[in-house]
Order: sequence, then C-alpha cells, then structure tokens
Amino acid sequence: MKKYIITAALSLFSITSLSAQSKKDARVSKLYQNYIAIKSALASDDADKTSKAAAEFIKTASTVDYKVVSEGNLNILRKDATVISDARNITAQRETFSNLSENMIALTKEFKLSEKPVYVQYCPMADSSWLSDEKQIVNPYYGKSMLSCGSVKSEIK
Repeated sequence: MKKYIITAALSLFSITSLSAQSKKDARVSKLYQNYIAIKSALASDDADKTSKAAAEFIKTASTVDYKVVSEGNLNILRKDATVISDARNITAQRETFSNLSENMIALTKEFKLSEKPVYVQYCPMADSSWLSDEKQIVNPYYGKSMLSCGSVKSEIK
C-alpha cells in the first residue's frame, strides 16, 4: 500500500515535470532547506525539533505559488509534513518522512533546489531514500543507533 501511495504521488509530480531541474524558485529552495532541517532533527533522534522543523516546512509550502508547483503536489507535501509535525513519536515521524522524501526527490527532478549538489541517499534497513546536502551519510531513519547506515544513490547538480 505504501509503495502504491508513493507511486501515485510520484506520478502527480511527473505529470507537471518539464525537464530535470529546469526551474529555480527561491521558495522551493527554502522548502528544501526546511526538509533538510527535518532530516537533521530525525538523525539526532529529536522528535520535538522534528515537529518544529515540519511546522516550518508547512509554512514555507503555503507560500509557494500554485503556478510554480501545482496545488495537488503542494497538498501532498503539506499532508506529509503535517503528520510529521503532529506526531510526537519519532517512529511515526520517520515512517511519514519516507513519503515526504520520495515526494521531495520527485521535486528535485523539476527544480534546482540548491547551488550545491543534492545527494539522494538510501537506507537498505528502512528501504527508504532521503535527500542530503552532504555526501556523508547521516541516517534519519535510525538516528544515532545506525547513523552511518546507507549509501549515496545519486548526485543531482
């Protein structure tokens, strides 16, 4: 079911996609920075900080113009971020972070999110990917218990 939902969400992003990273938008780049804050908070096993970072993500998503990213795509991102923000349990936050990550990865195919390379990383234990602004693995799915578990799947410049 999870994979079906991700596939449906990815197809929504694909429908609106032009060419890989053909567009730049300051608010979408800010959304990426908010996403990185969520990832970092999860990696440090801090549920409260994760909730706050997700709340910031939601605020930023609300400022993105529907002409830039479709309303449907933004609603998917906001929904995942809301679940993360409302959850006080790090396990629940990490589970939803997987969906948020897949949708953000899809967004990287449409937008240049950063001047620096964006790394798509993968944790085989969680069977999930995430975005990172650094090559070093800092696993958000297991935090301190398996901080360096994972590998770089690709680099987006």
